[in-house]
Amino acid sequence: MSALLQIRGLHAFYGQAQVLHGVDLELARGEIVALLGRNGAGRSSTLKAVMGMLRGSGSVLLDGVELSGLKTFQIARQGLAYVPEERAVFPALTVQQNLLLGQQGRDVAGVNMDDMLRLMPQLAARRHVAAGVLSGGEQQMLSLCRSLMSAPKAIMVDEPTEGLAQAMVKVVAQHLQLLREQGLGVLLVEQKLDIALEIADRVLVMGRGQIVFAGTPAELRGNPAVRQQWLEV
Repeated sequence: MSALLQIRGLHAFYGQAQVLHGVDLELARGEIVALLGRNGAGRSSTLKAVMGMLRGSGSVLLDGVELSGLKTFQIARQGLAYVPEERAVFPALTVQQNLLLGQQGRDVAGVNMDDMLRLMPQLAARRHVAAGVLSGGEQQMLSLCRSLMSAPKAIMVDEPTEGLAQAMVKVVAQHLQLLREQGLGVLLVEQKLDIALEIADRVLVMGRGQIVFAGTPAELRGNPAVRQQWLEV
């Protein structure tokens, strides 16, 4: 598969502290790539650096367009969506109003709110409810759905199942698989190893700000040394 998102030599800093040391990765259309690692390994920092939210250097190409040096809103408008771990819904606004904000004030061809709500029927019955009263799982789906309102080419999702009940974890996983079937590239940061290995096409393991393993879920399952050194607590 040809790369939709191509990251080369990505370095990033929080103040004077360097947190990424030359990260390389690729993501194809219709592919889920799981980015794994312990807390502090650099997974979330990678997503933030790609979105221009951290000071750094390197090349980030989306569909052949260089994103490095652009502002975060410009990167989003090029077709790269980002769903942060914090979910970041607007609690006083309704579900429908949150979704409209996802269009970033633009008319996006081919994107219809009713289509989004059919994708996530749990939200359809609550479209006029304030986002702040939704459950954690519903807020996660709203954040994901709002990102899709911009008709992205690829989406980066940070810890979407954090704090969710097991039943809702499965629902979120099913929706990520549906996005893959629709041709999106999905870069997934996930702490739950079993979910990541179940839905990902490829897995990347990070340690100390670098990629230390790349392979299929089966290859990671068959490599206890990597799991013990870089994943297990």
